[in-house]
Amino acid sequence: MKRIAIIGAGAAGCFCAARLRELAPEMAVDVYEAGNRALAKVAITGGGRCNLTNTFAEIRSLAEAYPRGERLIRRLLKAFSQDDARAWFEAAGVPLTERDAPCIFPASQDAMDIVRALLRGMDGARLHTGKRLASLEPGWTLRFADGTVAAADAVVVTTGGGPKGLPFLEGLNLEIVPPVPSLFTFTIRDAGLRGLMGLVVPAAVSLPGTGFRAEGPLLITDWGLSGPAALKLSSYAARHLADAGYRAPLAVNWLAAPENTVRERLEGLSRQHPQKRLCSIPLSPLPGRLWDFLLGRAGLREDLRWAELGTKGFNRLAAVLTADSYTIEGKSRFREEFVTCGGVSLANIDLNTLACKSHPGLYFAGEVLDIDAITGGFNLQAAWSTGDAVARALAKS
Repeated sequence: MKRIAIIGAGAAGCFCAARLRELAPEMAVDVYEAGNRALAKVAITGGGRCNLTNTFAEIRSLAEAYPRGERLIRRLLKAFSQDDARAWFEAAGVPLTERDAPCIFPASQDAMDIVRALLRGMDGARLHTGKRLASLEPGWTLRFADGTVAAADAVVVTTGGGPKGLPFLEGLNLEIVPPVPSLFTFTIRDAGLRGLMGLVVPAAVSLPGTGFRAEGPLLITDWGLSGPAALKLSSYAARHLADAGYRAPLAVNWLAAPENTVRERLEGLSRQHPQKRLCSIPLSPLPGRLWDFLLGRAGLREDLRWAELGTKGFNRLAAVLTADSYTIEGKSRFREEFVTCGGVSLANIDLNTLACKSHPGLYFAGEVLDIDAITGGFNLQAAWSTGDAVARALAKS
């Protein structure tokens, strides 16, 4: 009987175990988890609702969703796509919904339905909690921090990403890309901006002097900026911001529109309402409180009339609306989730089987690989697709 050891009981590890039970039930599967329970991160993802995949309907290029690992994901999605993931969970007894399309959730809006489905799928595999791996020796011998030892014919590493790296792999001479956070919100120490906490507007954010830009709903918080636009930018620019010590200039285009388009809209308001005060005619879709704040940022009095704005006033207002400048002065983790870029370099990996090229019998799946995605269910889809790929490779072997 072939013995398979899966290191890490997160999404990728548990899904790999579940797929192995389907494809190769004769194999002995042991899942080792350092924490005290399996799937702890899945239980809280999506605010406890578990955004388990995405329709991909709004993604023009996979690189938009996967800043790192896009080519591998493209290959894996051909074998186990978002539609396959939906079909698997529905067959496992979890009705799904597109209520927040393109994001896919359990119809119950309860992440525990996903957790329970995975645990049911793993029935027959042995789950060991409180087992932190200390070292991994080709052969394969697993030595745990509690002093216990186990053996396996093949090992699947699915420990996810994290700031402490992968010390148990140090003796295997693998190329490891140093992990850094890739989904986080921005600390902005502008009291006026933070005073608008709770407002959400469709906007574009960028890092001046770079090609990093993201668009979507932007949430103003009591510490700075969050929401899909900020989170996408943090993902795209993860390593750049890490190298900069999470201090960098930030430009906000509050209308996600070109400056010439914004100027035309301003001129139209001026023609229609020449005697109206600026503060009484906010530019749609900006909320009134944000409009008043931006007038102040442009150095314009609220009681100024549109006819009095003048060329310089138009220029200042258009500039603030399309390139409002702030400074990122730190990061905050997005809810309790933690995603990193970095991990085991894909140069080590056979892209068809996710087996290690230099160590037969060693496989990797999930975020432990140098793969990560923006928010919206894409990281979990990567977990399902990579876990499936390893299970199929092991079953064939």
